[in-house]
Amino acid sequence: MTASNARRIQWVFIMTLAYAAVQVVGGWLSGSLALIADAGHMLSDAAALLLALVAYRIAARAPDKQRTYGFHRVRVLAALANGASLLLLVAWIAWEAVQRFREPTEVLAGPMLGVAVVGLIINLAGAWVLMRGHQGDGNLRGALLHVVGDLLGSIGAIAAAIGILYTGWTVLDPILSVLVSVLVVRSAWSLVSDSLLILLQAVPRGLDVEGVQADIAGLPEIAEVGHFHAWTLTDDRVVATVHVTPAPGTDPLALPARVARQLREKHAIAHATVQVDPPGELQGPHAR
Repeated sequence: MTASNARRIQWVFIMTLAYAAVQVVGGWLSGSLALIADAGHMLSDAAALLLALVAYRIAARAPDKQRTYGFHRVRVLAALANGASLLLLVAWIAWEAVQRFREPTEVLAGPMLGVAVVGLIINLAGAWVLMRGHQGDGNLRGALLHVVGDLLGSIGAIAAAIGILYTGWTVLDPILSVLVSVLVVRSAWSLVSDSLLILLQAVPRGLDVEGVQADIAGLPEIAEVGHFHAWTLTDDRVVATVHVTPAPGTDPLALPARVARQLREKHAIAHATVQVDPPGELQGPHAR
């Protein structure tokens, strides 16, 4: 699955980098902020996609004595960097738009429209390629958000070019640039916040800690349960630790496998470390 996602990102990286060069020239010749902003967006995305590809290669390395969990978090760091770069790009576009409001500049709508249409086609193709990948991968999701942002940028540039052709209002160029940026902010912030939660080892979204403990406590082999902790190792792998006490007559050596299977099958926790404690060792709301 990871290798397939990496190949998809590689193809989109090549398309993005090639079109970014076209947009830089087209934006400079036409004087369009919408195209220049989108060109900067594309160049930023090309760098982000390259970072994602590097992250896949590093994450595939085997664990070692210093990093016993392996290098999976590199993918999370790449997703965080992608989201942060989008937020910085939005800030830059907003700043440039303010300058254009103060000092309007001439925009050649014809060349601007042509370049924007080509960009729309390329971004649609890139989004289609990435949407066919595994969306549980935060690295791929970050790449897709960048491409969607580029897609919105192309739509904004087309709308601005058509508006300028028919009305001559060059102010449409910075206005639509800002509107596109606003649309990108929400997705970028979601990517950043999700990555930060993983790095802070927060409880995975949708996992009810008290509900999981109650479920374990309901097993007939369990007398007590406590000290349950769960976190996300990478975007699609949840791990947990928990302490349990065996019910009378239960083989303590059978409990780790039993509890781990329950967590895996009912709560999608891929790996669980289960510690068996003597009776009376645990105190909590689920002690029986």
